Amino acid sequence: MRKKGFLRSGNFAQHIIKQFIVLFICCTFNTIYAQEKLLTTPGTFAVGVNYWSSHAGTHMWRDWKPEIIEQDFKQLSENGIKVLRVFPLWPDFQPIHIVYSGRGEAKYFAFKDEQPLPLTGVGSDGMSEEQLKHFEVFADLAQKHNLKLVVGLVTGWMSGQLYLPPALEGKDIMTDPVSLVWQQKFVTSFVKRLKNKPAIIAWDFGNECNEMQKLENHNQAYVWSSIISGAIKSADNTRPIISGMHSLQAENNATWRIIDQAATTDILTTHPYSLWTKYTSQDGINTMRTILHAAAETRLYGDIGGKPALTEETGVMGPMTGGEKEKAAFARTALFSNWAHDCMGTFWWCAYDQLSFKYPPYNYASVEAELGLIKEDRTPKPVMSELKSFSNFIDKLPFKTLPARKTEAVCILTEGQDSWSVAYSSFVLAKQAGIDFKFQKADQELIDSPLYLLPSLKGIDPFYKEYWFKLLEKVKGGSTLYISLDDAYLPTFNEPLGVEVSVNEKRRGSIAFNATINSEPLIFTSKSERKLKIDPKKTTVLAAEEDGNPLLLKTSYGKGFIYLLTFPLENNLSTTTGAFDKGQPKYAAIYKEIAKPLLEKRVLQQSNPFIGVTEHDTNAKEKVIILINYSIDDIVSDVVVKEGWKVKSALYGNLPISDSVTIPANDAIVLKINKL
Repeated sequence: MRKKGFLRSGNFAQHIIKQFIVLFICCTFNTIYAQEKLLTTPGTFAVGVNYWSSHAGTHMWRDWKPEIIEQDFKQLSENGIKVLRVFPLWPDFQPIHIVYSGRGEAKYFAFKDEQPLPLTGVGSDGMSEEQLKHFEVFADLAQKHNLKLVVGLVTGWMSGQLYLPPALEGKDIMTDPVSLVWQQKFVTSFVKRLKNKPAIIAWDFGNECNEMQKLENHNQAYVWSSIISGAIKSADNTRPIISGMHSLQAENNATWRIIDQAATTDILTTHPYSLWTKYTSQDGINTMRTILHAAAETRLYGDIGGKPALTEETGVMGPMTGGEKEKAAFARTALFSNWAHDCMGTFWWCAYDQLSFKYPPYNYASVEAELGLIKEDRTPKPVMSELKSFSNFIDKLPFKTLPARKTEAVCILTEGQDSWSVAYSSFVLAKQAGIDFKFQKADQELIDSPLYLLPSLKGIDPFYKEYWFKLLEKVKGGSTLYISLDDAYLPTFNEPLGVEVSVNEKRRGSIAFNATINSEPLIFTSKSERKLKIDPKKTTVLAAEEDGNPLLLKTSYGKGFIYLLTFPLENNLSTTTGAFDKGQPKYAAIYKEIAKPLLEKRVLQQSNPFIGVTEHDTNAKEKVIILINYSIDDIVSDVVVKEGWKVKSALYGNLPISDSVTIPANDAIVLKINKL
């Protein structure tokens, strides 16, 4: 029964207003709750930006103007930015000098006034009380505008310039004991002072600290990381520690190793720029290989390190790398791609253009001036609208976290090869074939999987003999193993492969691959150091050279299969410009052939190689399927939904119609699929 008078206009209006207020409060609470969980909960995704103030860039602390910073924060927050990565510039916050006596002996440490440092308080750690107060205001302003902060602590390197306290100039910054002592003092003092600021959600080692000194070995890098990590934890063990490094490597003989940063931090970071990273600047910025750079590198770090990984910096380096339309297309596709591949977030470099600054590094670093989301006159660029749209999309999703994507395979990297070259190409090939995998090193405990990839294997001892036997046992039990060779040597090769290598010689000329794979012709030329003349005694030849020598073989072994490709496809493609673009040979057909039984288990299948598909289980009867168009063209593709499942709704984009889906260029569709 209706209450008397309820439909009178005044009462009805009051009721609607109350309902709106309740809805607004709930939505606001959910957004704030989600922000509080960013970078601490798997499946959350942070849309962020690296921040220097619009008026001064790296001089913002010495040219302190909080009213302009607040304008920046308001503008960024209104445009969907949730997290800022920020930098207390080292010499501004720890402005220590040395007073020298006779014969260059260091008498004592001092501030600029040349008086000894105070005996107590932050001054005894060489810290500037004035700048710490500035940062407190800074953190409060961020909180006021619902922005969270990742604080890069030891910021001694930025945009092409080294920034050091005067007392430490000329020292080996990461190994000299005096330098290490003052870095420890800096970190401990800063974190103790600022740890009660709720806007701060994580501590970052600093901006690419591995650029502050060229180290000799990974032990030095590990010791420095341990000192900084320990200093943070001694002052605050409630927030995650983020690496802040770039250009880590999977190889055991590297200086800055993924495994070492994983051991000393909680979250690993990638800074994927196509201009700077090897093998990534060959194709257009809004094409498949370039866009997948961030996801491939971030998953490499996360999988090898066994820790969450964040795309902490990315962007397009200035006006000569692409137009505004193309940059927006890159940003849009990369955001969906990074979200789908468990990358924790994407932070753009950087917030504001820095074109008019006349001091270093801006007066000489030509690519640093126009990287902002917002011009110096406060006009947002098209990329800004893409971040805003994606941020709003994330906020409105019916779930707070995206479950990890389904993976069908393990890609094993080995010593002796260029790990990034092989990993990058393998990632793109798998994506074009329609499968997802996890990365692993051959010196890590072997993950159980139905499919193992050993791409571009190289060297006389790529792994221990025991590891090879473990792999063969997995195949005997029913798994599939794929191997491609780059002048590699394996024990017990002939017996499990069902072949005999009659001749191993240096190859003369290129390889002509001409075969039908997955009912489609695959024709291309490639290269290899060696030519193995193979007698296929107990194996099936899927592709052969003109002289009949096998190139691609398939062998039954126990309950499983071994595929052998006799040349390093992945390593070769890493230096082949346009290898994954439209009109090129469909190299991924080889991966698709290997993974065919696994693809048939996917809930949704589609065949276009430029549409990447990830599958996420929200519960036993519901999945989220993300389809991403990595190409510069609109695509119409057939889709097949597995029997017993049905597309329920589209969370982004349009629903499939008549078993086909249309995805605009550099865009995506997000579907919810339910079990009947």
